[in-house]
Amino acid sequence: MERLVCLLVGYCFGLFLTAELVARFRTGRGAAELGSGNPGMANIAGSLGAAWGALVLLGDVGKTAAACLLARFVLFPELGALATLYAGLGTALGHNFPLWRRFRGGKGVAVTCTFLVLAQPLWGIASDLLGLLVVVLTGYLPLGAAVIPVAFIPAAFITLGPEAGALAGAAALLMLFRHRRGLLRVFRRQEPRRGRCGQRKI
Repeated sequence: MERLVCLLVGYCFGLFLTAELVARFRTGRGAAELGSGNPGMANIAGSLGAAWGALVLLGDVGKTAAACLLARFVLFPELGALATLYAGLGTALGHNFPLWRRFRGGKGVAVTCTFLVLAQPLWGIASDLLGLLVVVLTGYLPLGAAVIPVAFIPAAFITLGPEAGALAGAAALLMLFRHRRGLLRVFRRQEPRRGRCGQRKI
């Protein structure tokens, strides 16, 4: 029951789409009407500028941290890092599939990066940096995003146990699902690299 509550708490926090708020404040239009239509940091930064993108990032990190800290230190401290992982996964689900937006949300990269660090700081940071390195070396954003939770799986199993490893696996499957089209384009060599994205205003 405690685990389900952590998921639901996270889902409720995830429903707050910072990109939607920023887009409406800045332009009077929803995030769906800007750029790629994705309610996430990259789209807002590309459409409105880096400062607004940073504001979206701050909001997404903040809501994830709030959900995870509430679950772990207030509601169910006896669960330890598992409470963080359940709440974080719930936040990613709420962010990716918000009920009020007909389940059309963001892709949850910032959310996932945040709750992995909160669950296991050393390996979470290492996984995030590995994903960043993949983007730097290849230029492919979907590939770097997918690497982050996948790289965290063995660390979760070893340091936090099988249940944590399974939750990390669920986060990886969610990320792969949300980036499936981009990853397919990568393998077909149709995905624009990071340097070309700016030139093409994608």
